[in-house]
Amino acid sequence: MGLRDQLRGAMKEAMKAKAVKRLGTVRLMLAAIQSREIETRVEPLPEDEILGVLGRMIKQREDSATIYDSGGRPELASAERDEIVVIREFMPQQLSPEETRAAVAQIIQATGAASMKDMGKVMAALKERYAGSMDFGKANGVVKELLSVPK
Repeated sequence: MGLRDQLRGAMKEAMKAKAVKRLGTVRLMLAAIQSREIETRVEPLPEDEILGVLGRMIKQREDSATIYDSGGRPELASAERDEIVVIREFMPQQLSPEETRAAVAQIIQATGAASMKDMGKVMAALKERYAGSMDFGKANGVVKELLSVPK
């Protein structure tokens, strides 16, 4: 069962359970996916693209929660964090920092990357293999660190 089908099932369950916040979040997720399909003119959207959309939604909500906290609006920050919890239910388990480091080292070895010039090749391979399960912002730092170490 694909991710889109899981989301539709979750929407039906939330409707039956009258879980208003969960229903709203699931509908937002489906709308974001549909918007991306319209934008890219690709239907149905591949699973890795859907995971990318959901990852961006999480990032947006984390940023908003931080802004709300600094602005003295904890109730809005809490609402954003509640949405993050629902979105994460549909994402694969994120790799730990140690697992990310090991995966980056493995990809560097597999691609034969030797310098910062090969960073794009390494990041492309990581995105292909670990879509949705790796924070590529953090992985980017690890790639830079490992590629800049003299061998």
